[in-house]
Amino acid sequence: MTQRTGARSALRDFLRTEAAGGIVLMIAAALAMAVANSALHEPYQHLLHEPLGALSPVLSAKIGPMTPHLWINDGLMAVFFLFVGLEIKREFVDGELASWNQRRLPVFAAACGMIVPAMIYLLLTRDAPGLANGWAIPAATDIAFAIGVLALLGRRAPTSLKLFLVTVAIVDDMGAVAIIALVYTAELNIPALLGAAFALLGMAALGRLGVLRLWPYLLLAGLLWYCVLLSGVHATIAGVLAAMMIPISKTSGAPDAADSPLHRLEHALDAPVAFVIVPLFGFANAGVALGGIGLAELLAPLPLGIAAGLFLGKQIGIFGAVWLAVRLGLGTRPAGASWLQIYGVAMLCGIGFTMSLFIGALAFPGDPALVEEAKLGVLAGTIVSALTGFLVLRLAPQPRSP
Repeated sequence: MTQRTGARSALRDFLRTEAAGGIVLMIAAALAMAVANSALHEPYQHLLHEPLGALSPVLSAKIGPMTPHLWINDGLMAVFFLFVGLEIKREFVDGELASWNQRRLPVFAAACGMIVPAMIYLLLTRDAPGLANGWAIPAATDIAFAIGVLALLGRRAPTSLKLFLVTVAIVDDMGAVAIIALVYTAELNIPALLGAAFALLGMAALGRLGVLRLWPYLLLAGLLWYCVLLSGVHATIAGVLAAMMIPISKTSGAPDAADSPLHRLEHALDAPVAFVIVPLFGFANAGVALGGIGLAELLAPLPLGIAAGLFLGKQIGIFGAVWLAVRLGLGTRPAGASWLQIYGVAMLCGIGFTMSLFIGALAFPGDPALVEEAKLGVLAGTIVSALTGFLVLRLAPQPRSP
């Protein structure tokens, strides 16, 4: 019993940070849109994509000089994925996903919430050549943005709904990481992969030896990131792999216990990820110039497929999965939540933003026009999902206490 209390405390801390971080992310995205549609558009693009001398070394001949945009997307986002990996490991070892009974409903809901959006995307883009590679763009949920919207509702959103959203989004993140590693990887550099394997084995050996200091793990994580960057696998995957090697101690009521390296690192990264890294990514990637964009551009196959996948696919997949699971006795409805509130949260899962923008850039490498179209679809689907989900939850009657 005490152990579960600790897991709940860890999630409450996480929810508080994610809620505030989600609001900061919204501000960063709005600022990017404002700058991209002002006289500052050219300086904005120049700042992001031009090398900065000694600050832009060539770490990989394939990607060239490390521009600010590359440092954010390949460097800082690896730290974001490290944080995501730590969350996943904590929840599976000592949290809300520690047993199969706890995992069953979120795993089923997240799987359906990835499959249905991908099917809608492929259906709407089937007649447009070259777009099939973007099928995974609407499959992801942005946990910070979604929790930020929930935070605006205050007590009208039961805690059980917030925990349900977090667990679904964590499983969703696992799926997104697997897709990035397996689908959006081109040619492989075998020596670099061997170097990455060596770094991973070194981290595993430290764990077996009972090393609890973080710095040896972080040094090897840096080596792992560089090797993965050279390998052809996207460098951010190094963050998740490194997280799996960080030792965790079950906490028994102390979610950030001093003898648990994973909890210490997660606690240290919490604020920087929420308030610096993710907003920086949003600012660097959400700036879409809307000049000349009308209904015809919004209804083009790529943005329409992504927006419909996020808005329709997520709510159909997740709400349908929960309804079916409850009907079949595979899970129970979140405590104190009505079906209308669950439907509202399923809508919020259509907020794709960070992961969807990230996958969109990977899906169409070397084609800036398609990347911009993908951004348009992500923003449209995210905004509609956020607004409608918020309204449904705001207007939903509060269930009576038993």
